[in-house]
Amino acid sequence: MHSIIIFNLMRKDHHTIFGINGCAAILQSKKYKIIEIIIQSGSPAEKDGKITHALGYHGGHIKVLSSSQFKSNFHQWRTQGIVVRFSGRIDCDLPSYKNQTDNIGLLMLDGIEDPQNLGQIIRTSECAGIDGIIISKHSNCGITDTVLQVSQGAFTQVPIHIVSNLNQTATQLKKEDFWITAVENGIQSKNWYEIDFKGKMLIIVGSEGRGIKKLNLENSDFQTTIPMQGEINSLNVSAAVSAILFERLRQLSIE
Repeated sequence: MHSIIIFNLMRKDHHTIFGINGCAAILQSKKYKIIEIIIQSGSPAEKDGKITHALGYHGGHIKVLSSSQFKSNFHQWRTQGIVVRFSGRIDCDLPSYKNQTDNIGLLMLDGIEDPQNLGQIIRTSECAGIDGIIISKHSNCGITDTVLQVSQGAFTQVPIHIVSNLNQTATQLKKEDFWITAVENGIQSKNWYEIDFKGKMLIIVGSEGRGIKKLNLENSDFQTTIPMQGEINSLNVSAAVSAILFERLRQLSIE
């Protein structure tokens, strides 16, 4: 019963995540304050090595509920038997890359409004070795609990930068010797494998409905597209991001 009371008192700056992978990432990270860990007795989470190891650092925050208690509170989620509440800043300030010359890949998201897509893009970016994700505080869906959940804990590993103006940020990165590639269908677009993604590269992706805003598109050095053979002739934005980012990773692997 007390878990219901605790969740009713949740503050707006608190986040909730569930499932083994996401919770393990939070519990292993030192960036966030753990508020509460709720575990279902006898569940997969209680027996998972990643979870049991991480729990050793958070003993005072753990509550173990019987299977019936846990399911009555969290039946709407596929939790694998663990729910974690935490607080802390998810995003971080964009650093200067002026004095860096290595391969640096940044992803800029222009108007991604679906939290499922944003969460999946964060997860893909971490897997593909992207060094940071830049989003606008005005034209994206925001970093909601749904975004964090879908990312499966990847937000603890890949920096997320929330900025006021995407075009100004891209212009500043140009001054720091970044090339800018916009993922956009158009007559000027090259096939994705024709773009050299090595070096300092900012990749801009727009929403499925409106694409990339005109100013951001005009600020790009290259435009690229993914050739398709099907009748539908379009990809979900998270699938398109995955293709582009892993093409970059492929190029880096054969240097």
